Amino acid sequence: MLGTGKQVLLTEATAIVGVAERLSESFERAVRLMALCKGRIICTGMGKSGIVCQKMAATLTSTGTPAHFLHPAEAIHGDLGMVRGEDLVLAISYSGETEELLRLLEMLKRIGTPLIALTGNMQSSLARHSDVALDVGVEKEACPMGLAPTASTTAALAMGDALAMSLLRLKGFRAEDFAELHPGGNLGRQLLPVSALMQKGEAIPSVRLETPMKDVIYEISRKGLGVTAVVDGEGRPVGIITDGDLRRLIEQHSGDLLSRTAGQCMHPNPKTIEPGELATTALRLMEERRITSLLVVDAIAAGIAAGTTTTTAAAGGSGMLVGVIHLHDLWRTQMF
Repeated sequence: MLGTGKQVLLTEATAIVGVAERLSESFERAVRLMALCKGRIICTGMGKSGIVCQKMAATLTSTGTPAHFLHPAEAIHGDLGMVRGEDLVLAISYSGETEELLRLLEMLKRIGTPLIALTGNMQSSLARHSDVALDVGVEKEACPMGLAPTASTTAALAMGDALAMSLLRLKGFRAEDFAELHPGGNLGRQLLPVSALMQKGEAIPSVRLETPMKDVIYEISRKGLGVTAVVDGEGRPVGIITDGDLRRLIEQHSGDLLSRTAGQCMHPNPKTIEPGELATTALRLMEERRITSLLVVDAIAAGIAAGTTTTTAAAGGSGMLVGVIHLHDLWRTQMF
């Protein structure tokens, strides 16, 4: 059993490698054709190919491209009415001669929908009548009898993923877009923005530069995050004080600590993040910096290197303080 299992996996892996090695400019034409589609991607196929089509439609839809599965047998009995001229049809048939699909060809031509075919027979009727044909042929099936579609369906599935991911990149689909389409479950929680989890309003621990340290200690204790932001007169964070800082300050200035101000005791240049950043980004920053909190500002200071979305804020220039996100806020969502 172990030997059979390994052989199946190796055969299917080899099939995918073979398809990748034969990938040509027709693949790029297919992706661009899909990107130009103003309607939906209609995925159609019979049997196991139909199941692959259902997965492809789901992947496309979840990455920003509306897609539906159309059963070819049902299509010729009325369901073809769902297809419009602005749609694009993506058909899978390993032989390229599936009767139900071939019966659709003339009707699809009348409607005017472009056709992309995934087939193992590039000389087939389906390949010859398509706008773009992609070769998903395999040397052999993983089935010991060579009968059950195994390596061929795996190759078609992998080609579908390759199309969807290439289309995603071409269209500039972002993690933020993905988050909007996946609000539920563990995946949705991982894609929550910082703004959905941060402490805001009265819950934000915040003191002014001139605030006496006795009031700083009270603010840290009252808000319960083990930290407080230090802001200037306009509400921009210019520093931070943590409960760890307090312990060190007590050791160093036990006699006169309470006579000092927040501005004299703070750490300048606090680490910040924007409210639109993903919670996973906040967690990564905390782990990299070995800190438990990030100040959330509504704009990053000018002069930051292009492409940087999080930074150590410049004193007085990091934007307005709108929240604080703590490691416990991330743990509470049970997403990590």
